[in-house]
Amino acid sequence: MDPTLIFLFLLFALMAGGLISGFPVAFALPGAAILTVALAGLSGHLIAGDPSAYFAATFGPLNSLSSGVGNMLGAFSGVDKDTLIAIPLFIFMGIMLQRSKIAEDLLITMAQLFGSVPGGLGISVVLVGALLAATTGIVGATVVAMGLISLPAMLRNNYSVPLATGTICASGTLGQIIPPSIVLIILADQLGSASDAAQTLRQDAFRAANDAGSMPTDLAVSGASAGDMFLGALVPGALVLVPIYVVYILVTALIRPSMAPPVPYTGNKRGMAFIGAVLLALIPPLALIFLVLGSIIMGFATVNQAGALGAAGGILMAGYRLMGGARFKDFAPVILALSTLLGLLVLMANFDLTLLANDKSTIQGLAIFMAAGLVITLFIALGWSAWRIYTTDDILREVMMETAKTTSMVFLILLGAAMLTAAFNAFGGKDLVEGFLNGLPGGFFTKFLVVMLVMFILGFFLDFIEIAVVVVPITAPILLADPTANISAIWLGVMIGLNIQTSFLTPPFGFALFYLRGVAPAAVKTTQIYRGVIVFIGLQLIALAIVGMNERLANFAPRYFALGRDTAPPPSQPALQQCLEPMAFTAALERQEKAEVAVRQLANLDLSILPDGQAQKVREAGENVALSYKQIVLMQTAQANNAEVLSRDIRIDGEDIPYPILHRDIRILERQIARRQEQIKILNKDLPFLSNQPDADNQARVVAMESEIADLDMQIADLRAQIPAEWEPALAAAQSARSAVDTARTGFRRLDSKYKALIDLLADFDRAEALEPLAEPMATMATRLKEEADKEALREELADLRKSLSAIGGVSKVTLPFSKIDRDLKKDTPDMTTVQSLFAEAQAAFDAELAWRQAGKAELRAPLTLFLNEVQQGVAIRTLEAIPRAYRGRLAWCLAGHRDISLRF
Repeated sequence: MDPTLIFLFLLFALMAGGLISGFPVAFALPGAAILTVALAGLSGHLIAGDPSAYFAATFGPLNSLSSGVGNMLGAFSGVDKDTLIAIPLFIFMGIMLQRSKIAEDLLITMAQLFGSVPGGLGISVVLVGALLAATTGIVGATVVAMGLISLPAMLRNNYSVPLATGTICASGTLGQIIPPSIVLIILADQLGSASDAAQTLRQDAFRAANDAGSMPTDLAVSGASAGDMFLGALVPGALVLVPIYVVYILVTALIRPSMAPPVPYTGNKRGMAFIGAVLLALIPPLALIFLVLGSIIMGFATVNQAGALGAAGGILMAGYRLMGGARFKDFAPVILALSTLLGLLVLMANFDLTLLANDKSTIQGLAIFMAAGLVITLFIALGWSAWRIYTTDDILREVMMETAKTTSMVFLILLGAAMLTAAFNAFGGKDLVEGFLNGLPGGFFTKFLVVMLVMFILGFFLDFIEIAVVVVPITAPILLADPTANISAIWLGVMIGLNIQTSFLTPPFGFALFYLRGVAPAAVKTTQIYRGVIVFIGLQLIALAIVGMNERLANFAPRYFALGRDTAPPPSQPALQQCLEPMAFTAALERQEKAEVAVRQLANLDLSILPDGQAQKVREAGENVALSYKQIVLMQTAQANNAEVLSRDIRIDGEDIPYPILHRDIRILERQIARRQEQIKILNKDLPFLSNQPDADNQARVVAMESEIADLDMQIADLRAQIPAEWEPALAAAQSARSAVDTARTGFRRLDSKYKALIDLLADFDRAEALEPLAEPMATMATRLKEEADKEALREELADLRKSLSAIGGVSKVTLPFSKIDRDLKKDTPDMTTVQSLFAEAQAAFDAELAWRQAGKAELRAPLTLFLNEVQQGVAIRTLEAIPRAYRGRLAWCLAGHRDISLRF
């Protein structure tokens, strides 16, 4: 057996032993890594005389440990790691809302609302779990709170014990998939690094298959930010999993009423007081959810900023709830905070509040001063609420301590996992897993199902954080790099989140089971709790299957909102073309007659007021339309031919094999050949060193390595023999068809430059407004030069004038003589006649530039804008600055789907 495999097994044995023995996870992970690396290095030194002998190529004990330290530093020091700051903020928010009894208010209110419905108590627990998930996200706190409040009520009203306990446990875990979720933040962080690694793998595969220097950006691996993960998990968590729970409880109550009987309302009459209590219990949490998630969805705040908003909202809500929430003065800090926020919104809508704003007017300064006062007032409101929390049973200190403990645990596990990953790679674990997964029959989905199964099984024994930080870095790059599915990191993250959510429910170590067992009455048996969660684990797996088969449930929302933000990619971005081009071509062909009318109207314009070069731009834009339609036909023809070539059958040994299957099988063979060639390369690198060592052990190793090289050569020959002769002609035909599509597409995109020239011309018209105020300074400068004033003063004035002209842009003919004038003025005795002549040229150019812009703006701007608006709805859509609203939904839906791009590799 390969010695590296022995130490790889030892690594996991030490980790498992540490976890089973109860050793803290944060220390079991790095401890197992350090011990295994040390043992491997010591064994290599004592047995083989080389500390690096039992490590994978390029690794050794020292660089393995340094790699682990580098991973640990990289976990927090990378430029893209600032999202982790949101973790303590959301933890603080959740614990604060739980300690302030807001969760308790929600449970009681929802039970009163839905109790009289069959299964109403169970349904209310699920809905409260969903609301608490979107506010607290702390599983332990949610399960304990619902166990203390809801479980006695459910048992008192004759609910089935397994159904009651299963409902509470499952609802309490919704905080792991419904944003804002700590799990999603950690997954986004891990998948960010995995996406980078997958991009490298895919780039290497593209180069090997195409002999190309770089991979087109439309084939790149898509990453996932924490905000994207929140959006992606919103529908699967809130609109798939929660309804599945509710439907199950309702159907169970209807089929077997004895398991979940309705609970008649026995309280006071449901009048205005009841409605007010319901609204007071529901509106603040819903408002906080909207504030946190809405700010992320609309692009107003990053995840960190939204976390800060959530923490502040939690302080304000706790401030009035701990005072009783029954008197007007209890709400004073909240009212003060809301008033200041409203004032800030009004000021922001009407003034530029940046200190470096161009507007230096008195009213602008007053607005900034008022905004500063409102911010100070907001801090006073927050401080007021915080003081209330601090002086009420010392709750603020307890919340801060609990937040620090939980945050420390999460971050220490992240650091420990970084060290474990380095050790895993040092013993060739990454290559082993990659070879195993890529060698499985059935392609991507076999690999994916195996990874999901491994995570599900690990959930019986490990916490969600351990699974996320240990398994994801190893397996996610392999899944993301696979071009046969080209999955998004968002979908993968949501699937992993739904999967490892079961780790809280699966016996024997499901944390939700322990939390509920700790607060459940002694009459409730542990076996009943276990029986209760089994059904809900099955429901979670059903939700997992639904999202797995419908990737748009996770991908659509992030894609849609990304296209509508100010930072949205322009229509010319390569990654959008696969979906945008068919839509644009359809729209263009539907509007062809209108486009031709616009071209004829353009041809009838009098362009004599424009300089020859500018008039030529207009004529070329008109001629471009016909060329664009020709290129559309060429591209569609090339695409149809390419599809036909790729769908044909290749006859090999009397059997017809579809080209895509042949392509996939040959690429698998070629990857197997490449792996063996890499092994030979590594062995040949070590052979010269060992051959020069005369001792018997090294010579035996040389013989073994030479035998291994010969065996690998034979394997390579066998693999190459499996490649049929028909493969090369089939590949050449496919590449030729693809090249024709690329050529037609490039020809179409090059035509954008003519439309952009017309856009630039319209911008030139608008520059007339900026040039007009400079007419007087130009005339004044001409007079100053004739007066032959002080030359240093003239140089300064000319420099200022040139700076003003250059800031406007597009007037190089005017500023060109300024350099010559400055050089002449530097002389001891400048020739002022030459200077005046040069400036006269500049002034003539200025007058000409201003004149044609003014005339063009008055006479040509409107018809040219109409023409441009018409073509930009079709053939020239790529020249727009943003995606048209009419395209956004369809484009997001198309982009949200996964497509097979393996034929490009």
